Amino acid sequence: MSSPAVPSVLFVCVHNAGRSQMAAAFLTRLGGGRVEVRSAGSAPADTVNPAVVEALAEVGIDISAEVPKVLTVEAVQASDVVITMGCGDACPYFPGKRYLDWKLEDPAGQGVEAVRPIRDRIEQRVRGLLAELGIEAAA
Repeated sequence: MSSPAVPSVLFVCVHNAGRSQMAAAFLTRLGGGRVEVRSAGSAPADTVNPAVVEALAEVGIDISAEVPKVLTVEAVQASDVVITMGCGDACPYFPGKRYLDWKLEDPAGQGVEAVRPIRDRIEQRVRGLLAELGIEAAA
């Protein structure tokens, strides 16, 4: 099976209000249009965590218009790489997909001070993922 011209990555966490939103935002920015990016949650929250929105705004990324999305089988099937962040057994598994589990602290209920180090770890992991995909990170 050959790799698609544009790899597709799905980030999944429980609420799609923190970690997966940050990861999708970083991959969208650093991927520079060379990666198809999705994010979803197994039990989506009503809104994105305000501390996450603030932490990303500090590094010039605006996700204030994002809304948590429910995880669908179609989203998983359409993705080449599925990165889970603490959604456990709620994430559907399909053979032939590449699965990664990023163990990251959940920013839910935490202030921006606690979210910053999580944000920075996610950015590092996204940069590593781009390198694995053979894509140079955009400036």
